[in-house]
Amino acid sequence: MPVKLIIDTDPGVDDAFAISLAALSEDVELLGVTSVFGNVGLEATTRNALRVLELCGRSDVPVAAGAARPLVHPQPARAGHVHGSDGLSGRSAALPEPRREIEPGGAIGLFVSLLEAADEPVTIAPIGPLTNIAVLLAAYPRLKEKIGRIVLMGGGVNRGNSTSAAEFNIWSDPEAARRVLVEEDVPCVMVPLDLTHQCAVDTAWLAKLAAASPIGAALDALTPDYLASYRRSLGWDGIVLHDAVAVAEAISPGILRTEPHPVEVDCSFGPGRGATLVDQRRPEMRGEGEGAVAPSTVQVAVATDVDGLGEFVLGRLTR
Repeated sequence: MPVKLIIDTDPGVDDAFAISLAALSEDVELLGVTSVFGNVGLEATTRNALRVLELCGRSDVPVAAGAARPLVHPQPARAGHVHGSDGLSGRSAALPEPRREIEPGGAIGLFVSLLEAADEPVTIAPIGPLTNIAVLLAAYPRLKEKIGRIVLMGGGVNRGNSTSAAEFNIWSDPEAARRVLVEEDVPCVMVPLDLTHQCAVDTAWLAKLAAASPIGAALDALTPDYLASYRRSLGWDGIVLHDAVAVAEAISPGILRTEPHPVEVDCSFGPGRGATLVDQRRPEMRGEGEGAVAPSTVQVAVATDVDGLGEFVLGRLTR
C-alpha cells in the first residue's frame, strides 16, 4: 500500500533531491507539499517547490506557502552561501515554469484539508524549520490522530553546522522545534546531521544520476554551489543529501536504524541555542523507572546501510 506523504520544505538543493525522491516513487502517494522559510526566503522556497514538482511531471501535487518567519524570534541567518542566492545554486530558472498555482488556503489550510480527508495515517516529512508543524499541532490538536509519524531532518547528537552546537533547521526556529520534539506526543523520527553526513555521495554518484535521465541531469545541474560548500566541509568532492535521507525513511520505514531517546531543544540565547540535547543514558539513569520510556521520546536515526541507502535514492531518482 502506498505511503501517504506530505512534505514540508524550504528548497534548498537537498530538498530538491528529497522532493524528487518522493515524487518519482511509485509506492508513495504524495498528497501535498508545503513551503516554509529557511535556506532562502518563503517566496523562493515556494517557487522552487513548484518547479521541482514540474520537473518531475507532478503538477498534480498541490503546493501551499507556509510560515515566512519563525514563531518568536527572527531567523539568525539564511543559507545562501550553501545553496546559492535562489536556493538552487542560482539555477532555479533553468527548471520548468510551474503550471500549477499555489493553493489559496496556505500551508495550514492544506494540511487540515489533506489530513481531514485521509482514511489512513499520513506521514509528514518536515525537512526545513519546524514552524509550520508547530502551528499545525498547536491549532489543530484533533488532527494528531491522523498523523502516523513525523519524520524530520534536523538536529545533531554530537555536532552542529550553523554553530558548533546547532543544526540549521532547528537553529532557525528552536521554539517551534521544541514544540514538536518535546511538547507533543506525535510519533517522531529525528534524522540528525551525525547520520546524514555518513550518507554523503561523491561526484561519481552524481555522474550516474546525470547520465540516467533528463530529470537526473537537471538535479545534478543544481549542485555547483552546494558542491563547492561541501568540498570545504567534507574535504573531498561530494555532497550531503540531508533531506533525501529523511524522506527515504519516510518512504521506506526501517531503512534507517533508530533508537528511542528523550530530546530537549535549547531555546536559550547562549552558545547552545538551537542544539538538540539527546539523552543517551539508560532509562534507569534518567529517573524514569525500570524499563520506562519518557513521554517525549523521539526515535533518533543512528545508522543505516550507507551504500544501500545511496543505491535506494539513486535507483528511485533514475527510474
